[in-house]
This record gives sequence, structure tokens and C-alpha cells, in this order.
Amino acid sequence: MRLLLDENVPKPLHQVLGAFILNHEITHLLDLEGWSGTRDESLYPRAAAEGFDVILTNDGRRMQRPREVAAIAAAKLHRIEYPHKHPGLVGMGIAIATVTAGLPSALALLAESDGQRLITFRGVDPTAASRLLLVDPVISPPKFWPTDG
Repeated sequence: MRLLLDENVPKPLHQVLGAFILNHEITHLLDLEGWSGTRDESLYPRAAAEGFDVILTNDGRRMQRPREVAAIAAAKLHRIEYPHKHPGLVGMGIAIATVTAGLPSALALLAESDGQRLITFRGVDPTAASRLLLVDPVISPPKFWPTDG
């Protein structure tokens, strides 16, 4: 499959995906001459005409604009979105974790689909309480932790 990463997808995510999604062609919109700034209503038909199968986007509006939805439907491209609102390094980590965890399964499902599909990846919770287990070995030593005594 040919995947087009929308310009709102961070370039480092493209590098990560290229390292482990090996049987698919992944292109970032910013690497295509003359594509930067293409409005979504024009992007989908243009991508379809260029032979792309899937567009991956971090579009936070999630199909809320009628003209964009019509363009997506008419283009018959698969659309994968991973909406999140976290900035900086945390945001990049969430994007990488969310997309790398979901994309292999999504591509397998799309390869077997008999028509257009719309996929939304659910994000990774960035809060420390849900992502980390913090242990103070003085207060709660793990099994076999050496003690002074």
C-alpha cells in the first residue's frame, strides 16, 4: 500500500515508520514538490490520482467539515487519524506510540477490506499515573532487594 502522511504529521514520525513498516511505501506530503499547503478538499482527490491508498493525518477536527468529508468519500482513499493535543516531546512520544502500535493492524485490515475505511487510533494516556510505576525501594523494596542488615 502507498501511504501519504499529511503535513500535520511530524517528520520524525515518518522516520520511525520507515524503520519498521517495510512492505509499504510511506511518503510525507512535505517531501512532495508543490504539495505543501494543499487544502484537504484538494488533497484527497490529488492523492488518489497519484496512486496513494491511505492518508494518515493528525487532523484535530475529525471529519467536521462537510466539503472535506465529501472529498474523502469521493476519493475512496482510506483515512487514518490519530488526533491528540499534546505539544512538545510528550506529544511526539504519544504520536509515535499511538501510530506505531496501531498501524500494523490497521494496514492488515485495510489490505483485506472490500472498500473504503476510516480508522481512528485511540491515543496513549500521557499521565504519569497511567504510564509509570514508581517504586521507592526504601519504602517498598522489591522481592530480593538487598537490605542493610
